[in-house]
Amino acid sequence: MTYVPNKDRYQNMVYNRVGKSGLKLPAISAGLWQHFGEDNVYATCRDIICRSFDMGITHFDLANNYGNPAGSSEEIFGKILRTQLSGYRDEILITTKAGYDMWEGPYGEWGSKKYLVASMDQSLKRLGVDYVDMFYSHRFDPETPLEETMATLDLFVRQGKALYVGISNYDLEQTKEAVSILKRLGTPCLIHQPSYSMFNRWIEDGLQDYLSEEGIGSITFQPMQRGLITNTYLNGIPADRAAELAEIGITEPRVAKARKLNEIAEQRGQTLAQMAIAWVLRGGKVSSVLVGASEMKHIEDNVAALNNIEFSNEELKQIDLILK
Repeated sequence: MTYVPNKDRYQNMVYNRVGKSGLKLPAISAGLWQHFGEDNVYATCRDIICRSFDMGITHFDLANNYGNPAGSSEEIFGKILRTQLSGYRDEILITTKAGYDMWEGPYGEWGSKKYLVASMDQSLKRLGVDYVDMFYSHRFDPETPLEETMATLDLFVRQGKALYVGISNYDLEQTKEAVSILKRLGTPCLIHQPSYSMFNRWIEDGLQDYLSEEGIGSITFQPMQRGLITNTYLNGIPADRAAELAEIGITEPRVAKARKLNEIAEQRGQTLAQMAIAWVLRGGKVSSVLVGASEMKHIEDNVAALNNIEFSNEELKQIDLILK
């Protein structure tokens, strides 16, 4: 069946400017890290992407290593772009990244020019596009001169393979150095992609303020802390998964705090997951929040978080007290 996008798709989505740039991102973006691989049903992936677009989500975030096997997420999205979304490329923001392990040998990860150039060319081929809208250095490489990594990002813009560049998972000092190098090269750092949630507030220790001062946008991932800030574990952690979940920070003491947070969410007329998204967007410091989905309902529930993204001072105080 031919897909026809919802004609009102831009009416209810919130779009935020990315730092001091001319670009805007939807407040909620689609992260395709999980649930988009050869072990997932293609029709479900297609329906999630189309439903996202119908709801005004124009930004789809990928990386070279996303999917199972690595690269399959880009291949799946590329297929959808050539079929259901054919003719809508100019309404869509596609981002990809490179930095993590992708293939064997000394040139298969980190931040060398050798690796990044190969990764970019492979990503463009899998996606079936001439350029991506944003390309990220996915993580800081402690062994490659940062000048080499940033010069490669600059090269991509000059080659027309990326419109904008950004960094992900860089700490404050690494960010400052990367931004300085890109300024000298003449290609500004558009955006930073860090993890951020009510339980994970590391960017508040200087990074968030620095990005604001420099006019750099931010798009954050894991707002629900891998399921901790959802209703998934409110009734308890399954005994047979306790050890596995503890490794990613889902423990009974933290779930106890999530239960208290859920009481605030209920008073706000939101699910706990929706409040988690709204909290990240509070105050306008974050341009967009990346969310994943394994079914269409998840997208709909996540977008509904935008119905209430304002917090009273009392609510923020209560949240901080719970998380102490």
